[in-house]
This record gives sequence, structure tokens and C-alpha cells, in this order.
Amino acid sequence: MIDELDPIGEWLSGTGPESDIVISTRIRLARNVAGYPFLTRIKEDQRSHLERTLGERIAVAGVADRLIYANLNKTTPLERECLVERHLISKDLASARGERGVALEPRGTLSIMVNEEDHLRIQVLRSGFQPDAAWEQISAVDRRLEERVEYAFSPRFGYLTSCPTNVGTGMRVSMMLHLPALVMTKQIEKVFHAVAKVSLAVRGFYGEGTHALGDFYQISNQVTLGPSEEQILRTIADYVPQIIKFERNVRETLINENRVGLEDRVWRAFGMLERARLITSEETLDYLSAVRMGVNLGLIDRIPISAVNELFLLTQPAHLQQLNGRELDTPERDENRAEYVRRRLASLN
Repeated sequence: MIDELDPIGEWLSGTGPESDIVISTRIRLARNVAGYPFLTRIKEDQRSHLERTLGERIAVAGVADRLIYANLNKTTPLERECLVERHLISKDLASARGERGVALEPRGTLSIMVNEEDHLRIQVLRSGFQPDAAWEQISAVDRRLEERVEYAFSPRFGYLTSCPTNVGTGMRVSMMLHLPALVMTKQIEKVFHAVAKVSLAVRGFYGEGTHALGDFYQISNQVTLGPSEEQILRTIADYVPQIIKFERNVRETLINENRVGLEDRVWRAFGMLERARLITSEETLDYLSAVRMGVNLGLIDRIPISAVNELFLLTQPAHLQQLNGRELDTPERDENRAEYVRRRLASLN
């Protein structure tokens, strides 16, 4: 299945608006099918029937020019972990038991998870700051699916979901931001406190329940019941530009007041990537974070940002093993990762 997808995906192309700071825009809708129990109470035969039925209806709904559908029970653990690293499925779906699947647009802009926490999890993922484009796309997908699937819906509460925190719109909007300057200057806490006041949450690299890696943070809405989809979207779309401005101002201050110190940090990181013989995935993300900031500030001019983004993905454990064509233990991964990064950087000189 992985071989049918684009090597990197649109969201890591670095071509979207404000993509020096906003890596991606994601909108996710949680939906359940009327007449079926939630997955916490569903029987195995119902779960299997639901997976087959939804797979068939997604295929004919016309939601994308091309879709790849896979029953995840028929994929390998490594393939599933690659999809997690690409942010196309959740960790929960990858590790779950029972019949479940995913439909993917090859560039990764659309994924539809079947039998995750809810019967359907529809996700649109776009490069950079594109809330309106993402909303337009996912709204069209949702409408087309609803023509073929009767959703569980309450006139009082809205869309009914397995977890009460998703009831209402069932919508989560999130932006993945790269905020190295705010982390360096220890001002990231100001962002945490400010977003909490407007009912937004800060999550880690892989979303809820994960920690920040490589100075990447996801900003998303906490409330799904009460405000409309448009109101949720506007809260995120209005607030994220303020964080972008804050990060840019701090970067400018660092350049003006401590350019040598900033250059030293960037080039030390580049040197470690260029020379290391053993390197963990977390170390790689930290060093690439500094290099990415250096590229965007013009301190490094020989590496395109798309290549840095590519390294973020291809040095993750599952992708590294996929590239090697075999499973690797941790020491082997650290050695192979370092070798791959050295070779890739050398090819760019």
C-alpha cells in the first residue's frame, strides 16, 4: 500500500502559505452510522459488516479522483506504522484489533479511517496555512458520504460520537507549527497560556497524548459542542496568525541581537547531521528543527526546505526500515539513520 502513495505527500512539500512556520493544516470529522452501536459496544460480526459496507460506499462516493482502500488487517505492522508517521492514520487505528480500514488519496491530502474510535474519521491534510481550502474540501467529502451513509445525528446535540468530547460538530481543526525561536527563548509557555484562554489546546507531534518533538506543536480546538463549524474554524484561523507573527518577531530579534549565537546553533546542528555515525530519531528531529529554521532565515542556502521536510519523515523508524527493506533493531536504526542523513545531505551539496 505504501508503494502506491506519493513518496512524501503534499503536506510536507513546504509549498503552502506561511509554510516556514505552519507545516500543515488538518481538519478531522468524527462520524458514526445510524443503527450501529459505537465501537466500544459493537459485536465482531457488526464491525466486519460495517468495515465492508463503508469501504464499498467510500469507493463509489466520488470524494477524490483516486482513492486507495486497504483493510488494515491485511497490511503489515510496518506499513501501518508508516501511515502513522505520515499522519494519515492514528496510533489507535494502527494498533487496534478487529476489522478496520483506511481510504487514502495518494498525495495524502485526504484519509478516511474506518472503525477507529468512531465508525468514520474523515481527515483533510494540507501544506501550510490553508484552513479555508481544507474546510471546503472536507465539507464536500462529508456531503458526498452522507448521501450514501445515514449518520447518527441528534437535533439537540448534533453528530453523535463515541467520546462525548467530540459530540456536536465532531470537528477538530489543527495546525502543526514549527516554533524553534519561541522554544529557544523560553517564550513558548506564553503561547500555551494564551491559547488556553480561547479554548484551544496544544498537543505534541502526533496529536493528543504525545509530546513535542523538534519544536513542533499542534494547536487545535477543544470545544466541539455549541459553536458551529465555521466559528471553530475562525477561532483557529484568527489566532494562529498571531502565533506566526510572534515566532517571526522572535526570530528577527535573534538575528539582530545574537546572530553569531544563532548561526552557531544552526551550523552545529548541521555538522552533527553531516558527520554523526549514530543518531536517534529524536536527536534527528531536534537537529533538523534548527537546520530548518536556518534555511528559512537564509543562514543555509544550499538545502531546499522540501529536502529538510523529507528528512523529517524518512528518518522516522518505520520509514527507515521501509527504505532498508527489512526490520532493524534500535542500534541498527541509529546507524542506518546517520548514514542515510549523511548521504542525503552530501547529494545536496
